[in-house]
Amino acid sequence: MSTSLSTAPVTAPAPTRRHHPLLALSAIVGTQLMLLLDATVVNVALPGIGADLGFSSTGMSWILNVYILAFGGLLLLGSRIGDLIGRRRALVIGVLAFTAASVAGGFATDATLLLVSRGAQGAAAALAAPSTLALLTTTFTEGTERNRALSVFSAISGAGSAVGLIVGGMLTEWGSWRWVFFINIPVGLAIAALAPRYVAETARHPGGRFDVAGALTGTLGMASLVYAFIRVADQGWSDTRALTTFGAAAALLAAFLVNEVRAERPLVVLRLFADRNRALAYGCMLLIPAGMFGVFYFSTQFLQGVLGYSPLRTGFAFLPLAAPLFVAARTAPRALARFGAKRVASVGALLSLSGTLWLSQLDAGTGYVGALLGPLALIGVGVGFTMMPLNTLILTGVQPRDAGSASGLLQTMQQIGGSLGLSILVTVFGTAARHAGGGAGEVFTAGATAAFAAAAVFTGLALLLVLAVRAPSKR
Repeated sequence: MSTSLSTAPVTAPAPTRRHHPLLALSAIVGTQLMLLLDATVVNVALPGIGADLGFSSTGMSWILNVYILAFGGLLLLGSRIGDLIGRRRALVIGVLAFTAASVAGGFATDATLLLVSRGAQGAAAALAAPSTLALLTTTFTEGTERNRALSVFSAISGAGSAVGLIVGGMLTEWGSWRWVFFINIPVGLAIAALAPRYVAETARHPGGRFDVAGALTGTLGMASLVYAFIRVADQGWSDTRALTTFGAAAALLAAFLVNEVRAERPLVVLRLFADRNRALAYGCMLLIPAGMFGVFYFSTQFLQGVLGYSPLRTGFAFLPLAAPLFVAARTAPRALARFGAKRVASVGALLSLSGTLWLSQLDAGTGYVGALLGPLALIGVGVGFTMMPLNTLILTGVQPRDAGSASGLLQTMQQIGGSLGLSILVTVFGTAARHAGGGAGEVFTAGATAAFAAAAVFTGLALLLVLAVRAPSKR
């Protein structure tokens, strides 16, 4: 290791940093919010991007999936790099790389350049994201100060994806779709300036090897699986390339599992799944985003393509989801203390399931109030009450040596679940739309309602997993 990367741990913040907790929290939470927003901020801009750069209606899902796949697939590797070079340094490098990729995305002139920039954004996010929570716990002292910071962090994390839809609508309406990328430039530069000054560095943990084989086989395997599903959406189940890619995905994912069993420092610590409740909660973390990303994707297109909403109006149409989600996320800790994780998560999953089933009754002739307002509010409250209890189930009882792996795997499950779920829902949409009759609005609505029904299956499975959780002993 070069002398510029000193291995001496820095365990306490400099005196000047302790006098600016608001600026330190702004840098950390700002990073989390920026990375979460980019998973959904382009949703409202998709019709404009598709028209300018020549994406098909199903091909537009790649604009979301490339980012999510790179983010989720490389997240655990990014966490290991943070251990090696220091969490603050990893965050700053990741944020700067993310900002540079955003510039490239904003200036993209064809579909290939945009997708490459989205992949670069995802890889940079995978380096920055694992450091946010770790830096928050080392920067703020244990007790009231840290609890307040964690409360803000949790609320922003819960509502970030929904807020992205509103921000995307504003930027697209007032500027163009390119501004959903350019907005990251001032935010990223501000974070990169604040973090070194006001955020404490963490101890470095050199040694061991990167699980590069795991990162490659896992990421390529998931990318192949997503590609195969989206290919089926366009070409049908008889397409030879799609079937071949399914086979390649199966082989790569099998190689990933074999590697994780044998690796010295695996990306996925398989012993984390030995605990029943934690394994069930991880399954929920995979399934809930699988349905939710589909709700975002098809609802935005329904609002603009069928109801004729402008991007700004489309963004604000998701306020009934974002606001209840934020309130529920802030209320969840008190409910958790009173009723326990299983009960709170069960109620949340049931509300989400009800809202998604309601969406599956969508009709092209129904307006926003009758079609989307109620379902979005139910889903917002449901997700807000579900995520924190699942976090608690996952992190409870984790050994200190596995804490970083457990939290990193949590984020990975969310990203991979969103990407894989969206690709499956796009396949359901494409299959249903090909067999639908009527005008363009009726065809789209037929495909969307089928996709919402499939999303309800994901949420229903998540509810069953929550119900299978064993309540803790009352000893």
